[in-house]
Amino acid sequence: MPEDIRCPKCGSKTVIRASQKGPNAGQSFHVCTRYPECKGKVAIEEQNSTNGTIIQAEGVHKTYDTGKVTVDALRGVDLSITRGEMVAVMGPSGCGKTTLLNVLSGLDDVTDGKVTIEGASIHDMSDKRRTSYRANRMGFVFQSFNLLPVLSAIENVELPLLLAGVKPGSARKRAQEALALVGLAEEGPKLPAEMSGGQQQRATVARALVNEPAIVWADEPTGNLDSENATDIMDLLCRLNKEKTQTFVIVTHDLAVGRRTHRILRMADGTIVEELTMGGC
Repeated sequence: MPEDIRCPKCGSKTVIRASQKGPNAGQSFHVCTRYPECKGKVAIEEQNSTNGTIIQAEGVHKTYDTGKVTVDALRGVDLSITRGEMVAVMGPSGCGKTTLLNVLSGLDDVTDGKVTIEGASIHDMSDKRRTSYRANRMGFVFQSFNLLPVLSAIENVELPLLLAGVKPGSARKRAQEALALVGLAEEGPKLPAEMSGGQQQRATVARALVNEPAIVWADEPTGNLDSENATDIMDLLCRLNKEKTQTFVIVTHDLAVGRRTHRILRMADGTIVEELTMGGC
C-alpha cells in the first residue's frame, strides 16, 4: 500500500492494524490515526487472503562505508515470502544473513532497492511510523534471549504491550496467555536467571508473539541451546506455524533447523545463490 493512504471519512493519516475480534479477525486495515474519535478504515484486500505475499524484496543493496572501507553486505537481493511460510536463511558467516533480516524488518536502512511488508514500503515510512509498525506487526527472537534480568518472565513478556500503551490489566492477561502458549504457564514469576536456557528462549518466543505479529524474525534462535532444547524450540515454532499460520523468517547455521522449514534461502557474498524447497514441519 502506498504511504499516503488516507482515512475515507476525515482524510487523516492511517496506520496498519489487524482486527482482533469478530468476523474480520486476522484481516489487516489502514485505520484512522484519530481512532476512536473517527472510526474510518480501509481494508488491505491483498492481506485478506491467507496465501498472499507478505514480504517482498526487489533489488535490495546494503553498503557500509566507514570512510576507509566500503563493504557491500547485500548485492541485489530479490525474494518473496508468502503469509504463513517458515523460511530459513542460511550461509557462511559474513554472507549477509543478519543484514538481510535487519533490512527486511526495517531495523536497518537499504542503500538501494525496495522492501514491501504487508503491501507497505517499509523504508518509505517515517522513523516514527516504522517503529510503531514493528511494535504492532512484528516479533523478534534473538540468540542471546535479550530478557531483562531484573524483570520476571511475565514482566518481560508484557513489556512490549505496556510500551505500546496497552492497559496493565490487559497486558498482564495477554502475557499470561502467551506464556501458556509456549508451555510456561507456571513460570511467569521467575527471573531469567532462575530459568533454563530452553525456558528463557521460550519466554523470548512468548514476548515475540504477545502482540500477535504478522511476522516473527528469528536470528539464530537455537544458537545458544543444546541439541535437546534446540529441538524443543523448533517443535514449538513448527506448532505455532501450523496452528496460527504464523510467518517465520529464521537465520540459522543449523541445517537441522533449515530442514524443518518450508524453504531454505542459501546466501553467499551478499546475495541469494540457491533456493531449496523443504518438507516443512
